Amino acid sequence: MKGTIRTAPARFCMSGICTVQFALVLMAVWAANGLAVWSQTPGQNLPKQSAKVDSNRGKQVFASTCANCHGLDGRGSERAPNIAERASVQRLSDAQISHIIEDGIPGTGMPAFHSLEHSDVEAIVAYLRALQGRKPTIKLPGNPDRGEAVFFGKAGCSGCHMIAGKGGYIASDLSGYAGSRAVDQIRSAITAPTPNGDRDARLVTAMTRTGEKYSGRIRNEDNFSLQLQALDGTFFFVAKSDIERLEYSSQTLMPSDYGSTLSHDDLNDVVSYLMRVAHVSGGESKAPVEAFEPE
Repeated sequence: MKGTIRTAPARFCMSGICTVQFALVLMAVWAANGLAVWSQTPGQNLPKQSAKVDSNRGKQVFASTCANCHGLDGRGSERAPNIAERASVQRLSDAQISHIIEDGIPGTGMPAFHSLEHSDVEAIVAYLRALQGRKPTIKLPGNPDRGEAVFFGKAGCSGCHMIAGKGGYIASDLSGYAGSRAVDQIRSAITAPTPNGDRDARLVTAMTRTGEKYSGRIRNEDNFSLQLQALDGTFFFVAKSDIERLEYSSQTLMPSDYGSTLSHDDLNDVVSYLMRVAHVSGGESKAPVEAFEPE
């Protein structure tokens, strides 16, 4: 009897008070673990979030991964090209540059940085855009489709300039012109071109002693010969001993009256067209390999 009386309270304890105590301990462990997980999660995410908001993060990652070849300012070295000022790099979209950083360019000196977190890659791209002096995206001031029509029609720009493989040969190729310039700079270059008294910027007509005439822009000249490029792109080599007279045009190749002959909307449309061609607003076409190759 005494043995039975002594064991009964122990059974009561295991099925009652001790069970409650065990449950309380278990709940406390769960709560502690939950609190630990909750407190660790923000800490684990902070590096990725801070890379987007900390302006110094991109500079730090760039310095440790890119500057050894491209320089701290991104302007290149004997090992790698200038990626801050090079138009072919500026025209690349953020996604294209990210792809190059992460996967490299096979067959070139550009390695792949697979170990970088995606947030670090984004920080590098943002810092590179700062070195390039422009924002990742720029709003177009006008209608690029109308601008294309003005460029090849009313304004006659294509008579001298080539863009996207179409147009003239006598003046500079404008395919990447807007990639490194602000809207106001592009508009000013059209309406108020910088005065240039250099005869090489003017059309010249070379008249030979035999009565032949060659007109174009001077491309090369030495003590014995003159190289001219005509409006259609044809080159002429004329010996100076055969030249009787040279006549220089009084006007530069770039018209100076676009501010009056083109409306405000026309100008905005042309600027937008130049910006679209240069991919200032971003594009997803395949990144050209030569963009990151040394010049």
